[in-house]
Amino acid sequence: MLDLLAPELPDELGERLTREDYKQDFRERRAAIRDGEAWKLERLQHFEETNDDSREALRRGDWPAVLRLFEAERDALLRRARNDAARGAVFHRIRVVETPLTPYVQWELHWLRLTAECGHSVRVLPASALTAAEADTPLPELNLLEGRTLYRVLYTDAGRPDGAVRFTDPSTVRNWSEYLRELYGAAEDIQEYFDRAVAVLPPPPPA
Repeated sequence: MLDLLAPELPDELGERLTREDYKQDFRERRAAIRDGEAWKLERLQHFEETNDDSREALRRGDWPAVLRLFEAERDALLRRARNDAARGAVFHRIRVVETPLTPYVQWELHWLRLTAECGHSVRVLPASALTAAEADTPLPELNLLEGRTLYRVLYTDAGRPDGAVRFTDPSTVRNWSEYLRELYGAAEDIQEYFDRAVAVLPPPPPA
């Protein structure tokens, strides 16, 4: 168990962004990274992805179609990884998992395994390791860019995207940057986790 209390993240230090404003702001800032890092923390166990054919296939229970659609994205993922490398931009993702896996997380772990095969940095952290950190509340969904901009990504109760709160206060961003590095250091490589805990599972039910 990680004895790591999460830093504070008071809303009053941030700026509320609509979904569209967040998407535009995030894309512009991430594209501008040169010789820097980005971090993503995913904690929720179910999201309602939109405009995603493989997610629709999961809803229908068509697992072979999910895997075909994932594989069709391999070349695009390789190009993205090469582009990131050319810019010196390293994107680290930390995926918190609860067991048993929800259908959504099982679906996503297949996708994340593929992204890692294509050169992206992904690690998995069991929720059981966060008992102390989550004594009061679950960790937030986060994106952090270049140690300068932190987003607490918001979702509705149904798991649909609902914008974000953007933080640029140096102390807040620095504290969370250090915290995410600690979580990443304690997490397991996606491929090792996948081989041990996911590859053996039957296809998930529709979700």
